[in-house]
Amino acid sequence: MFVVVATTPAPLSVDTAQQDLALTVQRLFAVLRRLSPPGISLSAAATLATLEREGPQRLTELAVREGVTQPAMTQIVTRLERDALAARTADPADRRVVLVEITQAGRDLLRHRRDVRAERVAALLAQLDPADRAAIEAALPALGRLADHAATA
Repeated sequence: MFVVVATTPAPLSVDTAQQDLALTVQRLFAVLRRLSPPGISLSAAATLATLEREGPQRLTELAVREGVTQPAMTQIVTRLERDALAARTADPADRRVVLVEITQAGRDLLRHRRDVRAERVAALLAQLDPADRAAIEAALPALGRLADHAATA
């Protein structure tokens, strides 16, 4: 006679969970890159999103927020400005300071990119079973908080 004992799987160790999360985020980032419409780089799109969310920024502050060097940010902003997606303006509090701000064309481009990406993500989610979709939806608030903490770290 065999006795079957039901057990729940042991929770993942913290190290394993962290490694799994890091790998999954990396894979999702690659998927996000593929799902994003062409036109501008992810760095440029992220810069526009920061400007949209946070308002006009000094170039140096923008570089720090985006985790790039100041020369790299200068190149990104120059391309965005050339494409009329961002503009350099004088700081009203100190006319010697130059701020970078998103233009309406930049906002329109971001909205289009988000709409296209959302449609593509919806198509992927539709391939999952309802339990997986519910699990992803339940995890969104915690993942959002994680992203917020990472943005200020």
